[in-house]
Amino acid sequence: MLTAAIVVVHVVVSLMLVLLVLLHSGRGGGVSDMFGGGMGASAAGSSVMERNLDRITVAVAVLFSFTTVILALRLQ
Repeated sequence: MLTAAIVVVHVVVSLMLVLLVLLHSGRGGGVSDMFGGGMGASAAGSSVMERNLDRITVAVAVLFSFTTVILALRLQ
């Protein structure tokens, strides 16, 4: 039962991580241009929204790593 719950959390976190990585602006602007993230080259990386997106992505990546390790230990 606990393993199934961790798998569900892991799948949700992995989908969130994919979405957050796609929202980051790359060299060409990326998907974040669709949501108003591409305001110009001078503001790239320095806006509050971009910093918050970075923080959220790191937190979700840490949670993804944690659930991966927990699943690896539970499935041994």
